[in-house]
Amino acid sequence: MNDLLPFLVVGITTGSVYGLAAMGLVLTYKTSGIFNFAHGAIAAVSAFVYYDLRTLRGLPWPLALAVAVIVLPPLIALLMERVTRSLAAGTAATKMVATIGLQLIIMSALLAAYGGAALDFPGFLPTDTVTVIGVNVGIDQLTSAIVAAVCALGFFAFFRLSSMGVRMRAVVDDPDLLELSGTSAFAVRSRAWLIGCWFAAASGVLLAPQLGLDVLLLTLLVVQAYGAAAVGLFSSLPLTYAGGLLIGVLAALATKWVSHSETFSGLPPAMPFVALLLVGRGRLAEIGGHRPAPASRPLVSRATTRILAVAAVVLAAGIPIVAASKLPVYSSALVFVLIFASLQLLVRTSGQVSLAHAALVAVGASTFSHLAAGAGLPWLLAVLLAGAVSVPVGMLVAIPAIRLSGLYLALATFGLGLLLERAVYGTSWMFGATNTLPAPRPGLFESDEAFYYVLLAFAVTGSLLVALVGRSRLGRLLRAMADSPTTLSTLGLGVNVTRVTVFAISAFVAGVAGALYAAQGRSATGAPFLSYTSLTWLTVLVLCSGLRSAGPPLAAVLVAVVPAYLTDDTFAQALPVLFGIGALLVALYEASAARRRGTGRPPEEPAGSRSEERLDAPGPAAQRLVAARKARRAQTGTTRIRVGAGLTKEATR
Repeated sequence: MNDLLPFLVVGITTGSVYGLAAMGLVLTYKTSGIFNFAHGAIAAVSAFVYYDLRTLRGLPWPLALAVAVIVLPPLIALLMERVTRSLAAGTAATKMVATIGLQLIIMSALLAAYGGAALDFPGFLPTDTVTVIGVNVGIDQLTSAIVAAVCALGFFAFFRLSSMGVRMRAVVDDPDLLELSGTSAFAVRSRAWLIGCWFAAASGVLLAPQLGLDVLLLTLLVVQAYGAAAVGLFSSLPLTYAGGLLIGVLAALATKWVSHSETFSGLPPAMPFVALLLVGRGRLAEIGGHRPAPASRPLVSRATTRILAVAAVVLAAGIPIVAASKLPVYSSALVFVLIFASLQLLVRTSGQVSLAHAALVAVGASTFSHLAAGAGLPWLLAVLLAGAVSVPVGMLVAIPAIRLSGLYLALATFGLGLLLERAVYGTSWMFGATNTLPAPRPGLFESDEAFYYVLLAFAVTGSLLVALVGRSRLGRLLRAMADSPTTLSTLGLGVNVTRVTVFAISAFVAGVAGALYAAQGRSATGAPFLSYTSLTWLTVLVLCSGLRSAGPPLAAVLVAVVPAYLTDDTFAQALPVLFGIGALLVALYEASAARRRGTGRPPEEPAGSRSEERLDAPGPAAQRLVAARKARRAQTGTTRIRVGAGLTKEATR
């Protein structure tokens, strides 16, 4: 027991800060219905503002701390409340993409301003040690734990006992009823965002002395906050704080028990997400309810899309003539066409949000290396088998989709991707301890130019496969499932089978893309396929979503080609910021369009479904229904008279 005490003390001190951050995350989710993926980025901003004021500008530490923790959070809270209020009518995917875009904006801006190297954080707490139950503990660590515990206890009492806490609970249940009682829902949500941002800022400043001033590490604080929120079922504040303590203790004990194991060293951070699979469906009610995917009109018609597709293939065929030394860049872009096409099948066609897509690509890359370089199988067979091996992994990722939806599906798949990254990437099953494996090219296509045309053939074939799925009966089922899974079930159609099928198809295409990615670089490595990569891919795909099937090629160009031509380092560093801004604007536009469709359409004209939007016309039954309504109105002489904004009444001649 004495050997465990130091690890328990360290785990409690860090876990209490994790719990504090998670409570702020749960509070903002409970009051706004928006799960803030940028929560860790807010913590990073606070820590870097303190560093900038204290170290670079020489302000006294109390003043720098006050600006970073007291003055800055209200400004961020006002921005967050305004953005999230505009997202109220959006789908779960829209809300997630918006906050992921904010996270990408903040993280990229900090990297551009301060660089990626860890900086020395100017601590403001004493670093002397005291003895607690026989263990030497730093006063700074002890103070951080006490501050976090006091804040958590005080906030819990405030939330349960004060009148404002009652209003915060009421704004979750029925904001319209709260407005009728004379209380502004905007004011309540603003205070909730203020408290949440304060907790995030305090967590960043308290953790920076222990983690170092590193943009990525501080931004990843949100991973622990996600896990703590999962333990608290995204609703209970005491359980959320306890979840933070649990994660801190498990992470500390992992350094003693499983750090030497290549298989189990990454389990503690991912276990809270996996626990989502064991929680009953009824205990994970998504705040804000289920909204069908928006039927926003694409920017281009189907005919234009086909013309663009043909032009893109012709243009791509001539790239080796003009690309010269940049040809490998375009080869990578062809692989990303497959990656984004497979992701679009999930997100845009079926309405399933998966944040484990990078892990599926990694499985394909490592499997290809083992089969082609290790077992010596023929190249093409190894590529196809890599896709086939990814299918059961994709079906494993689909398990949460059977029980969960929306936010909880996204977080569960994120946890599975994190589990693969932390626990499996480094094993001999995938990339091994060196994290790099050889990956050959086919014998007759070793040169960059010859292999480029191989990749072009795969990109065209994969895109056609995804397009055919979208046009098939399965595609119609997927669009109907995105509109209303319940309606699909009442018709006797297998929703779960449909979900597993689309995940399997997407995983096969992603696995093939992983094999081609490895062959293009002549090595398979897990470095490009970390968990947060899936978030970035989703952001870029949503940015290009209005272009139908032309979206994946454009997303591939933005990710692979554009950065290679940016000779200005400043603009190159600003490119992810532009991605984040674009994704945020697209999410706000889709939410606004959904709100207009929900309030501005007369009752006799039901809102169009995504099936109509995809097929460019309603079905025969819908056409007959519209004709019957028009005939009935003509016979009875009924007309609609507008009496106010969004309100109509009928008058009979």
